[in-house]
Amino acid sequence: MRDAYHEELDSIGDGLVEMARLVGSAIGRATTAILDADLKLAESVIEADQKVDELQHDLEARAIALLARQQPVATDLRIVVTSLRMSADLERSGDLAQHVAKLARLRYPARAVPQDLHATILEMGQLAQRLMAKAAEVIITKDVDLALQLEQDDDAMDLLHRTLFQHLIDERWKHGIETAVDVTLLGRYYERFADHAVSVAKRVVYLVTGEHADEIQADLQTEIQPVPGAEGA
Repeated sequence: MRDAYHEELDSIGDGLVEMARLVGSAIGRATTAILDADLKLAESVIEADQKVDELQHDLEARAIALLARQQPVATDLRIVVTSLRMSADLERSGDLAQHVAKLARLRYPARAVPQDLHATILEMGQLAQRLMAKAAEVIITKDVDLALQLEQDDDAMDLLHRTLFQHLIDERWKHGIETAVDVTLLGRYYERFADHAVSVAKRVVYLVTGEHADEIQADLQTEIQPVPGAEGA
């Protein structure tokens, strides 16, 4: 019975990894669809989100069944509860990729992104995909150091988002209000996608250590603070 129980716990982790890989692929393909005005690709991303939803519902059902049957405590309870929260993050990430694809479909056959912003949006899409790939790796390896790195990696997305916003408020903007709204939404989708990848990694930190990632990072910052008067010693 215990072997079957732990196999079920492992299968929940496998489901999370599959979700992370699916939504990572989705944001990459949605980015191509929005930049190339590729309707067929956009439609495939939109349809594929159903698979992510199904995985999340299945994982949720299995986790709740485990809670009811086994009444786990300590680390096992953390695994189940944290997995439920991670699955919600990943499902929302899939929705965000779908939003990008739906915008591509809405503007087809025109392109939603002006040529002068292609490089920025491409970089945001690629970074979002890398962050989710790293989140999947964190789920597999339970590597706390790697998980903590994701928040630093997310700073690059925040910088890209600010760069995008600077284009929008520049008095030389010439692409009109509709395009400005589209680009604003896209920037928000990518930023939120990255936030969810970071959230997944933080939840793994809690799963492994029982501490929240913010608390660990605060402790690390305290440890590296210089000792008063040490410089002149």
